[in-house]
Amino acid sequence: MKIALVHDHLTQEGGAEKVLQVLQEIYPDAPTHTLFYNEKKVRAFNNKNIITSFLQKMPFALKHYQMYLPLMPTATESYNLMDYDVVISSSSAFSKGIITRSNTIHVCYCHTPTRYLWSDTHKYVEELRYNILIKKFIPLILTRLRQWDRLAADRVDYFLASSSNVSKRIKKYYNRESKVIYPPVATNKFKISEQIENYFLTGGRLVAYKRFDLAVEAFNHLKIPLKIFGDGPELHNLKKIAKSNIEFLGKISDEELIKLYSHAQAFINPQIEDFGITAVESMASGRPVIAFAAGGALEQIVEGVSGKFFDEQTWESLADAVIRFQNEKYNPEKIKLASEKFRIERFKKEITDFVNTKYQKIEIDKRQVRIL
Repeated sequence: MKIALVHDHLTQEGGAEKVLQVLQEIYPDAPTHTLFYNEKKVRAFNNKNIITSFLQKMPFALKHYQMYLPLMPTATESYNLMDYDVVISSSSAFSKGIITRSNTIHVCYCHTPTRYLWSDTHKYVEELRYNILIKKFIPLILTRLRQWDRLAADRVDYFLASSSNVSKRIKKYYNRESKVIYPPVATNKFKISEQIENYFLTGGRLVAYKRFDLAVEAFNHLKIPLKIFGDGPELHNLKKIAKSNIEFLGKISDEELIKLYSHAQAFINPQIEDFGITAVESMASGRPVIAFAAGGALEQIVEGVSGKFFDEQTWESLADAVIRFQNEKYNPEKIKLASEKFRIERFKKEITDFVNTKYQKIEIDKRQVRIL
């Protein structure tokens, strides 16, 4: 069974990239095709067989890859995957649109139907930092991409969804069924600490849809220490509105992150996530999560056991939940136990079993045809 992997682009480190790393561990001989690869920003793949598209060599491609958005469907279709029996695409945008042989099995691990084309398209246009003339043309481009994206979904043989929340969106936007396999989280590397310090924690990729601005606004009013880790386009804006009780840590090492999780009062999750790996990492450290009651958080957190929810996506609702939070009500051992259903070993087994079953079925069908 000859396997290839496909990923949208390797220009930032996030949950999708952690999934790809584990897929590479399952299939170490499989090359990974991707639109762009920024080796300086995404160091976890430096020793892997990464094959980039023709867009990699375009001017300013790594620094301003978004400018090549209209060419990304063509670049995705240009990958030569004719030698492979199975192709696994890790997709939140374009990689589901690959072209394979008719007898190749294409399994798409879908992190989400493309957000800026479907569920978040109006918000995406509003938040773009272009002049008003350019922004008027963006919807025209998105309409064409939306048409391609819908057709691209039909090229997938089997969809795997990162959560039940994503599975529902796959059904709504692509009219396809999917099997839920939760993403892998390295729960074993996170430790429980007996020493809990006087701060709350949040972080990840600092992008607009994750609503870190709500956390900043809430803690501005509460005047309680909040630490924010990570980097992204929203960092400058968040720093501008934050008061002195809020500390921005930037990109940090795994060792620093493990310590931060385990010593925090709780992790703040103000966004609607497709799944949300950072919340599970906090749980694996024995620390509860204060989360907006929507998206993947509803599949991770048990109210009163591993965290608590707030019902409105506003800073006031979040601030109220923080005020009412009582650390002594939570058992770190029970919280960590709740994180174990998302461990890496479970993901590896579920992916391997799924792919092997589908491949064996194809092989049995081939033998039956030869007999006939």
